[in-house]
Amino acid sequence: MTDARRVLIIGGKDAHDFLQGLVTNDVNKIETGLVYAALLTPQGKFLVDFFLSKHPDGILLDVQDDQADALATRLSMYKLRADVTIDRSPLHVHRGLGPAPEGAFADPRSAKLGWRAYRDMPATAEATDWTEQRIAACVPKTGAELGPDSYILEMGFERLNGVDFKKGCYVGQEVTARMKHKTELRKGLALVNVIGPAEPGAEITANGKPVGTLQSRVGDKALAYLRFDRASVDMMAGDAKVSWTGKPD
Repeated sequence: MTDARRVLIIGGKDAHDFLQGLVTNDVNKIETGLVYAALLTPQGKFLVDFFLSKHPDGILLDVQDDQADALATRLSMYKLRADVTIDRSPLHVHRGLGPAPEGAFADPRSAKLGWRAYRDMPATAEATDWTEQRIAACVPKTGAELGPDSYILEMGFERLNGVDFKKGCYVGQEVTARMKHKTELRKGLALVNVIGPAEPGAEITANGKPVGTLQSRVGDKALAYLRFDRASVDMMAGDAKVSWTGKPD
């Protein structure tokens, strides 16, 4: 699973309104920082997540590299006659922890994920284990926790500042709003402790009943997709003991 990123630039006089009508978050927020958002199907299912930021030539879109071509194709399908261009930017994604350097943005998902910046030169290798950081923050990743059957509210997008319920219509908005206002989430992403051998994809059980699936893991910490009504401190994934630490704040 790649950690490589690609930066696209969405240009043209209609770029802002074009994205505003498609993505889960309020594009106006790029005036004050980095915006985390997703594109959904009309049925409210997850397609791809990304970051948006303001740029003199348009709006930068920072997306997982292996998702970039499909995203660009889908955006092109939506643009119709709008004055919108979708191009690859030469900029590179830089990440780090600690105080953000000049020109960098705080990661809007969690303080545990530090900052992001977009620069002309490639980033140098550094020692941060970003998988460990995002597990600690209970942050999902495309291709791991986030897939075509995911609903963003179950994956924590409200907590991660990835959805705005006041911005108006976007693709998949009706289903997302209904989940927010008319139902209680019975399933979702959770941080768990794991003792023993268990790989991502392992079924989690409690009292012999399926509870969910183990996802990304580093050491004794992991993410899991759980049924909250069955989850407990006494679960199993194969021979490994799994305990639920509760829903993230």
